Amino acid sequence: MSTPSPSGKLPLPEALRVAVLLPCYNEAAAIGQTVAQFAQALPGATVYVFDNNSSDDSVAVAEAAGAVVRHVRQQGKGHVVRRMFADVDADVYVMADGDATYEAAAAPALVGLMLSDQLDMVVGARKSEVEEAYRRGHRFGNRLLTGLLRRLFGRSFTDILSGYRVFSRRFVKSFPVLSGGFEIETEMSVHALELRMPVGELVTAYAARPEGSHSKLSTYRDGWRILFMMIQLYRVERPLSFFGIIGGLIAFVGILLGIPVVATYLETGLVPRFPTVMGIVGMGLLAALNFMTGLILDTVTHGRQEVKRLAYLSYPAPQG
Repeated sequence: MSTPSPSGKLPLPEALRVAVLLPCYNEAAAIGQTVAQFAQALPGATVYVFDNNSSDDSVAVAEAAGAVVRHVRQQGKGHVVRRMFADVDADVYVMADGDATYEAAAAPALVGLMLSDQLDMVVGARKSEVEEAYRRGHRFGNRLLTGLLRRLFGRSFTDILSGYRVFSRRFVKSFPVLSGGFEIETEMSVHALELRMPVGELVTAYAARPEGSHSKLSTYRDGWRILFMMIQLYRVERPLSFFGIIGGLIAFVGILLGIPVVATYLETGLVPRFPTVMGIVGMGLLAALNFMTGLILDTVTHGRQEVKRLAYLSYPAPQG
């Protein structure tokens, strides 16, 4: 799915309405440069900066650079993305972080790939030759979570935590943003995979932050939140597998406990460990309950996916 980062710009239709969406929280050192780079890469696009309660000069710097600034009071990237997708009307949406780390010059190629292949999401997979571009543990954590997503859902992206993405209008307007923080990228990836949307990936450069700019991502706290979100989405989207695994584990423990009890009964005709037998029966009932819960929720999930799919199909495919 990934292809090398192309050189040069691809021509885009003049009538195409492109919106660049930049979440921003205390990025005064980088937001002006980010706005200028995307304005240069996509001359006809409107650059929006959604400020999330910055205490520095981010708003003034963004306005001076020519961006349309909006304010989001609920703290967290997920809340910002929810407002972005709800408030901005365009044909194509380019989302990146406001820290000047993503390759703005690759935006035309990302948009061009989406239009030429009629995709709903294109992920800018990060590739950096600068070790300082990644904080300690981020590269390993990204690989771990990406591999886990592939195991849970059968498909994945090379870089599921990339904040550099291009979306079609029908993705944006049919995506029910539920997360509130940095787990939003995981939710986007799972949403696209579960609805079997046409998606793509393009390798893009990833640079270190400018001096004075600091990452807001907490390696361990946000890493656990992303992992928890992934498990939650697996429970919601694959309930039969989720509850089936739990039921299977309970049944397995019950069988292990039951083997010596059955062996004793066959030898002596007696059941000396009656409390153990009651526990085994309880485990059997609990395992059966988990399997039934998975079956019922699986039916509900299929119905909910059909509704989401119909909402998604109510918008036309991206046109080049």
